[in-house]
Amino acid sequence: MKVLVIGLGGVTNGGKTTLAEKLKKMLPNCDIISQDDFFKPESEVETDERGFKLYDVLDALYMDEMVKSIHNWMNSRTCSAVVTEEPQNTRESVKNTEDVYILIVEGFLLYNYEPLNELWNRRYFLTLPYEECKRRRSTRVYQPADTPGYFDGHVWPMYLKYKNELEENTSNVVYLDGTKPQEELLSCVYSDIIQELKKLREGSLMA
Repeated sequence: MKVLVIGLGGVTNGGKTTLAEKLKKMLPNCDIISQDDFFKPESEVETDERGFKLYDVLDALYMDEMVKSIHNWMNSRTCSAVVTEEPQNTRESVKNTEDVYILIVEGFLLYNYEPLNELWNRRYFLTLPYEECKRRRSTRVYQPADTPGYFDGHVWPMYLKYKNELEENTSNVVYLDGTKPQEELLSCVYSDIIQELKKLREGSLMA
């Protein structure tokens, strides 16, 4: 059996989770692992001199556990192997790809941790301009809640820092404009993944 590991990363409130869930419904043998499930408890997250909890850094996450979960999935290949409520053209697109298992890993800090970078088949990165990201963030309720100045003092600077590192050190990342309609983004990523599935299957037939 072949596995396809897809990274869906990028800015906070960029639409990663929604996109991942829609892709899961359209793709065969597909599961999702969310980076948000690996946050450390609040008591273990560092606080800076301004009183900000430093959640938007790798140290706020159990990254080793996340990598272990991905490896466990790859080894077990246990997926919900159904394609549901897809249109006819979707059924044709995924024909003969049932021997490939797909994992979508979604999160805000996927590509700045070296042990993860060894695993990706495809990498996507959602972006948003400052004002739109701040607007979307203000409509969400977090636990713990964002403190005054938290977005400007921690969240946005950390996003820019890691995005710059990514651009300097990493190639083969597909950047997606998070302001575009969700269906447009879905169509783009879905079509790309289907091409990857076909390549994997063709490679296995030739082997």
